[in-house]
Amino acid sequence: MNKKSATIYDISKKLNVSVATVSRALNDHPRISQATKELVRKTAKEMNYKQNNLAKALKSGETKNVGIIVPYINTNFFSSVIRGIEEELSLLGYHVIICQSHEDVNIEKRQLNTLLNAQVDGIFMSVSKTTTDTEHITSILETSNTPIIFFDRKKDIPGISTVTIDDYRAGYMATEHLIQEGYKNICHFAGDLNLEIYQNRLNGYKQALLDHNLPVKEDNIISTGSSVDDGSEAIKKLWSKKSVPDAIFSSSDFAALGACQELKKLSIKIPQEVAVIGFSNEPFTQFMELPISSVDQTPGMMGKMAGQVFLETVKENNSGVSIEKKVVLKPQLHIRKSSKRK
Repeated sequence: MNKKSATIYDISKKLNVSVATVSRALNDHPRISQATKELVRKTAKEMNYKQNNLAKALKSGETKNVGIIVPYINTNFFSSVIRGIEEELSLLGYHVIICQSHEDVNIEKRQLNTLLNAQVDGIFMSVSKTTTDTEHITSILETSNTPIIFFDRKKDIPGISTVTIDDYRAGYMATEHLIQEGYKNICHFAGDLNLEIYQNRLNGYKQALLDHNLPVKEDNIISTGSSVDDGSEAIKKLWSKKSVPDAIFSSSDFAALGACQELKKLSIKIPQEVAVIGFSNEPFTQFMELPISSVDQTPGMMGKMAGQVFLETVKENNSGVSIEKKVVLKPQLHIRKSSKRK
């Protein structure tokens, strides 16, 4: 049978000191002597005292819990962002509550409400691809002081800070690399264009072509999903036409992997005949028989920066002044065999 937990009143009675003294000792109050603190803590442990974290949170106004909402947790990118946030905040006593939206705005709404009901001190969020109406997010700003920080996938909402990479620059860099390797008919797997990150990557791709006097062909822009099967199907669609590309810039590493697998089935040599470059720098890209070039989104750094933005926001809110922050990280291009012709 579990030993019954004691209260601060029980400790007070046993030590013949006031309840206030016990409470202050347990909370490391500077006016309580070190000897008294050690005695109270030792007695509390012997009596199986458990501190009431809810009561403490209500008194201090903070729970030391933060929520994180991601579309899925089973990708290297999102798990790395979460790890970055946790590493940044854990040293200050924060704990994270992780939620998945599964790309469903209705689940996203429920997760937001759950986190708010849990009285988290802040919410980190990467919106789902089905999030078009943002009323469920803006209403929080009107009714709650809980700070929200968008990372990677964001919506432009006044009052919400964001941490992203320069997706436009990333799309430009990837496309320019292919051009510099001698490729001229470059196809783009554009991802879900309902999301701003994919629109920006597409715009970077287009501008790189124009800056190097290459035409932007609408037939070379394919809105795809982000799975291996999506990449495979996109290749089948392209090769059913008369004009096939000599290079592919994919907004997803998984779609790039699917493209490579399908090209191999068609006995098309990579990169001699068709180059492939992906996006996200998933771990598998560098360990394949033919390593895939990819744009690194620096997810660990993104998580750490999001954590820093949260801490700055909390500090500002306590001072009565809140400033919306827009942090844009530089993408990194990792060039591997799949796109290196020269």
